[in-house]
Amino acid sequence: MLAVANVARRGTGFGAPTPVEIDLAETVVDAFSSIEKVRLVTSGTEAVMTAIRIARAATGRSRIIKFNGCYHGHSDGLLVRAGSGAATFAVPDSAGVPTAISECTSVVEYNDLEGFAAALGADPPAAAVVIEPIAANMGVVPPQPSFLEGLIRHAHDAGALVIFDEVISGFRVARGGAQELYGLAADLTCLGKIIGGGLPVAAVGGRAELMDLLAPLGPVYQAGTLAGNPIACTAGRETIRLLGDDAYRALEERGAALESGLLDAIREAGKKACVQRVGSLLTVFFGIESARDFLEASAADTESFGRFFRAMIDEGINLPPSQYEAWFLSLAHGEADIEAIVEAARRSLRSLDS
Repeated sequence: MLAVANVARRGTGFGAPTPVEIDLAETVVDAFSSIEKVRLVTSGTEAVMTAIRIARAATGRSRIIKFNGCYHGHSDGLLVRAGSGAATFAVPDSAGVPTAISECTSVVEYNDLEGFAAALGADPPAAAVVIEPIAANMGVVPPQPSFLEGLIRHAHDAGALVIFDEVISGFRVARGGAQELYGLAADLTCLGKIIGGGLPVAAVGGRAELMDLLAPLGPVYQAGTLAGNPIACTAGRETIRLLGDDAYRALEERGAALESGLLDAIREAGKKACVQRVGSLLTVFFGIESARDFLEASAADTESFGRFFRAMIDEGINLPPSQYEAWFLSLAHGEADIEAIVEAARRSLRSLDS
């Protein structure tokens, strides 16, 4: 907070790059081996929107492919839901989205490599696939072994680019996000949330030849008056400086401890539920044994989750209010906090029978 206060005294925005903006950009490039250049924006929505615009310019194609249950912001082409088949065009999921725009998007099921290959084979050819490498907007749904590797291979064979939306996973599951965790490289990467340290800044980055398509070097327009402002960039830089190897070891240990404690509590209560976790991200799904995609996640018992959520509120534990939102552990959560959450869950699970 002191660093943010100090930079705010010198000005909140200058309409030109500042040293701290360059510092943050260099930090991002250093963390992600797939990123050679980066453009700062103000939100994850903008980051994904810009990545798609770059991909369309690079390939000369318009259609994109996304996965059912993955959220990539509120731009028109991504506020869509699945059509009647794995490779069909999507239909609008929000008022105000023209059908003509939604028809540029195909939606398939997460972890379904065969369905994705079918979507790639449809006409017109796809410019890009955009995916959460660790799905966290249908609850936490990890990628199945070899799914992401196969996705990248199929996309490149079809001449399409791969966009990883790491707004949630970036700097959270590892310093280099899911790409470091799984040893992968996307063509374009979208980041947000953590790189702002609580203030609004996000980024899109990738190979130099793709990023050079952005104006003023290239023909792809992007602009934002407050993008890369010194206050948000300072908060992000100072936050990322705290995220060394020790931090990620601690987050993994605390995540594992919470997962183990919750599973014990579920077994003791005799409930049908599962815990799905990657690092410090996790979700408790009620009524199912696992979820590999949105269809399986949507079969969860939301009524039981709602009762559990209200019981946990009464215990002083504020969970995300939806069955389909991820729980986020942070470095502020110590061992005593984990134990308190588990004990509250144990009592809350028992109360579901009353």
